[in-house]
Amino acid sequence: MKNRTSGSDLAHKLGISPARGMEAIIKAQLISAIIKAVEKHGFTHQELAQRSGLPRSAVTGILSGSLQRVTIDRVLRLAEAAKLEAEVRVRDAA
Repeated sequence: MKNRTSGSDLAHKLGISPARGMEAIIKAQLISAIIKAVEKHGFTHQELAQRSGLPRSAVTGILSGSLQRVTIDRVLRLAEAAKLEAEVRVRDAA
């Protein structure tokens, strides 16, 4: 079973707001899925850049794990370029 960190747990550890902690977790999960899809389909960073409309340097930075100054919009564009569809689930906080 995977150990899951909540947005508020991550926020507390990093000294950031809970919303920023959740944003970091969502980005990391999306990027992980994109990396798997890239490997599955054999996409190059240049192909993803062309498919997403992002600069190749941005694609390389995002896929190497750099989350600074990376917007959810850019990550979602990469997900679509990698033939993925994102789904969001929301639940009551415990």
